[in-house]
Amino acid sequence: MKKVCCFLTLITSIAVAESDLMEQATKNAEVNRKALLACRRYLEAWLQFADPATHLIPRNLSRDFYWNAKDAAADNYPFMVLSAYFTSKPTLDGILTDILKTEQKVCNRVDRLPDDWDFRTQAFRTPEYRIENLIFGAAEYAKDGLVPITEMIGPSPWSDRMLALLEDIWKHATIQTEVGLLPDTSHEVAGDLMQSLARMYWMTKNPRYKEWAFQLAAYFLMHHLPTDTDRLQIDDHGCEVIGGLAEVYCIAANEDPDRHAAWRAPMHKMLDRVLEIARDEHGLFLSLVNPRTGEWLTEDRTDNWGYTYNAYLSVAQVDKDRKDYVDAVLFVLKNLPQVADYPWEGDKSDGIADSLEGGLNLMNRFPVPEAVSWADHMTGRLLSKQRDTGIIEGWHGDGNFARTALMVAFWKSLGAYVDPWRADVGVGAVPTEKGIQVVVTSQWPYQGRLCFDRPRHSELLHMPQDYPRLNQFPEWFTVSPETQLISDTGDLYDGKRLREGLAISTDRDKPFQIQLGKP
Repeated sequence: MKKVCCFLTLITSIAVAESDLMEQATKNAEVNRKALLACRRYLEAWLQFADPATHLIPRNLSRDFYWNAKDAAADNYPFMVLSAYFTSKPTLDGILTDILKTEQKVCNRVDRLPDDWDFRTQAFRTPEYRIENLIFGAAEYAKDGLVPITEMIGPSPWSDRMLALLEDIWKHATIQTEVGLLPDTSHEVAGDLMQSLARMYWMTKNPRYKEWAFQLAAYFLMHHLPTDTDRLQIDDHGCEVIGGLAEVYCIAANEDPDRHAAWRAPMHKMLDRVLEIARDEHGLFLSLVNPRTGEWLTEDRTDNWGYTYNAYLSVAQVDKDRKDYVDAVLFVLKNLPQVADYPWEGDKSDGIADSLEGGLNLMNRFPVPEAVSWADHMTGRLLSKQRDTGIIEGWHGDGNFARTALMVAFWKSLGAYVDPWRADVGVGAVPTEKGIQVVVTSQWPYQGRLCFDRPRHSELLHMPQDYPRLNQFPEWFTVSPETQLISDTGDLYDGKRLREGLAISTDRDKPFQIQLGKP
């Protein structure tokens, strides 16, 4: 029988005792409910500030009354889409779909590359454009915004938009390099592009996307290694290149043995140097270092630490002799309780969200108890940042709050959810030695369907492995068509039935519960 959950084999060591299953699942259901409710409130709050003429949302609520690709489109709007996908399908099919159509209609300035749209003038914010700014905005929109939507729901009008952006970014590649014309050579933009191109290559198998990704990777690995510089930003606006190179390296390992062999030494050299000079005593990465001298150029720890460790696990997954990369991840996860109250970005919601997101993605592979305790604490810090209006801090970073709240919700439910969603309903789950215990709670009578996650990496993106990567939503408990599970009452469930959703009913004093496991 095929494995039904990538996580299941890892979590049995911390499976909850049988007598405590219901209690823990019920607690998880309440966190799930609060996290999804926070996303719904965020969605409704931001829609109140949409431009009446276009329905586009502003970059900022106190100034910057314009839509732009690198912020409003990349960091906020996509998580309104995903919040609506799980809590308000009419909103998704209505105004949020209209926004996608409108931003392409009014914001595309050069081919399908967007520019800033000013709400006060109903025109482009600047009379002239700079192609490098358009490429930057489009790359951010693709990687930070459209990739997460595609990771969750697969091919859609949003992935179509991403493919159009990637095509036109490359159409305007004008920078002459050792590997040919490239659209950008900065760590941030090139990293964005490698990550987006890698996902879209797996999903479409379009050979152009692989060749473009290989071209960018060769530029860095063979000519301009990111650690052969005087300045390496491991924070946002720099760390993207490390994750991007790891993703393209995974393509080479699977499909191009010669490239994989040629890139192995420089890839390891880069990762080894970062581990050597850029970690503190707890395993967290510094925001800015000089790789040549090993000097720390700041004392700040980056909230993107987990994003960079994704690259180590990805490389270790294909280069199995690098167990030390796994050990480095385990080290930082076990030390997280010691930095539980670290003031990420001055204790801003965005910093807390990024740190928690990175930790959850690593915990999906290695759920060590110390990291689980830390993540519970961080969840409390994150959710406390939302105001009673539903707004968090009133800028495009509010979308990162919703992104991570969604991730928390599905961590606590192991990917399960109900349809239709309702504010008083929570879904909680815990692993058992054979499978999963699920509880659905409600404050009033509820009828609906209990739905389970599927192996999205293989079914939606056609990836050969679920390697750790930025802007994915971890898979916790997944159901394939061939899955066969048996309930604690002896009922046999096949994959088709589970994927269609189980009809359930609940009430305050009678929560729905089911335990599923291998026959």
